[in-house]
Amino acid sequence: MSDHITEFITDEPAQQWSLAVVNRTRPMPVQEMVETLFADQPVHVESEEIADCDENAVILLRDGDVVATSSLRELEDSILFVNSDLYSTGSRSLGEIEVPDVIAELEDIPFYLRGYPESDTEKLPLILLSRFIEQTAWKQDGGRLRSSFQRLSRIDDERGTRNVYGRLAETNVDVHVYGIPDWIPPETFEATIHAGYSDEFRNAWFVVYRSPGEPDECAALIAYQAHPNEWVGEWTFDGSRVESINRHLERNL
Repeated sequence: MSDHITEFITDEPAQQWSLAVVNRTRPMPVQEMVETLFADQPVHVESEEIADCDENAVILLRDGDVVATSSLRELEDSILFVNSDLYSTGSRSLGEIEVPDVIAELEDIPFYLRGYPESDTEKLPLILLSRFIEQTAWKQDGGRLRSSFQRLSRIDDERGTRNVYGRLAETNVDVHVYGIPDWIPPETFEATIHAGYSDEFRNAWFVVYRSPGEPDECAALIAYQAHPNEWVGEWTFDGSRVESINRHLERNL
C-alpha cells in the first residue's frame, strides 16, 4: 500500500518520447509554441519534412516508433491558442472537451510545470486532461469520480468548475471532492466532501474516475505541488493503475 500520492508519479520515463511537427505551413510562431509547451518536459520537439505525409501533421514517437498522430490545428484549438481561463470560466464545458491523440498518449510520464504568473501555459496539459476525465464521467453517467481542489472554495470561486460539478450532480456519478474546508457547500451540492489539512489535502491535485463497467473508460490525473507554485504530475488510462490510485485515496483521505 502506498503511503503518499507521489509514489504514483513516475520518476523518469522508461522510453524516449519525441514530437515531430511535419510539413508545417502554419506560421513559425506556432512551431515555437509547441516547443515552448514541451520545453521543460521529457518530450523532444522537432520539425520535419516528410514526403507523402499530410501538411501540418503532428506525430508522437516512443523510442522512434509512431504512437499517435494529430493535426496541428487540433493542438491549436485545444491547448496552444487557449489559456486556463477558458476552463475556469466555463467558456469550454462538458461535451466540448477534445484531447488530441498525441497529448492523450503521453500518459504515464511526468510533467513538470509552474503556475501563474511564472507560466501561463505549463499547466494547460493537466488542466485539459482534468476536464476530459470529468467529461468522461459525465458521459458514462455512473461510476465514481474523486477530485481534489486543495481549497474547497475553488469549487465555488471558479464558474467553470462550479458548472461542471453542477452538471455532474445531475448524473448518477458518485462524486467525491477533497480540499481544505474553507467553504461550506449548500445542501443542494450533490457530492461527498472530504476535508482536511494534511499535506495531500493541501498539495495534491487529482481527478480519478472509475467507470462502472468499462475498464477502458477509467482515467486518472495526479499531480503534487513539490514547491510553491511548482508541480509534477501525469495522467494514466491504465485500469490497474487507476484502481491503485483510487484505493490509496479511499484509505488515506
